[in-house]
Amino acid sequence: MKIKIDQGKCTECGMCVEICPVEAIVYEDVVKIDDTRCINCRMCLTVCPFKAITMR
Repeated sequence: MKIKIDQGKCTECGMCVEICPVEAIVYEDVVKIDDTRCINCRMCLTVCPFKAITMR
């Protein structure tokens, strides 16, 4: 399973970028997840106030 960001729900608040322990989430015009760096810790899921991040 991979972590995905629903761009329609994301407000680009940056909370997920700040909490990611391996810097797998970056803001480049939109918030993106680098699947090669992501360790599936799910910290971003818990911090997202808009429920824009899910596991699929």
